[in-house]
Amino acid sequence: MITYNVTCSMDISISDEWLRWMEEVHVPDVMRCGIFISVNIHKVLQEFDNQASYAIQYSCNDMKDLHRYEVSFAPSLRKKHFERYKDKVICFRTILERVSAYKDSL
Repeated sequence: MITYNVTCSMDISISDEWLRWMEEVHVPDVMRCGIFISVNIHKVLQEFDNQASYAIQYSCNDMKDLHRYEVSFAPSLRKKHFERYKDKVICFRTILERVSAYKDSL
């Protein structure tokens, strides 16, 4: 399992509108690509310099699927995001591979 993590930071003054747009427009657009099997949006609880941050975690089966997303879909989706928010939102991406998973107790 691969997790494609996109962490975005923005001024608190636009964070509610940005989150609404992500939930109603961007994330559904990403999921319609048919690459990812699930998505979770997390709010980063530490705030720095009046900034809000969110981590959006998309899960897919393997690196081949993620590569297909990166080549075929990501450029146009990132462009839409940039055209809407320009430099008001800064994003960075990390790729995680699940090594093991646990539930409740060990």
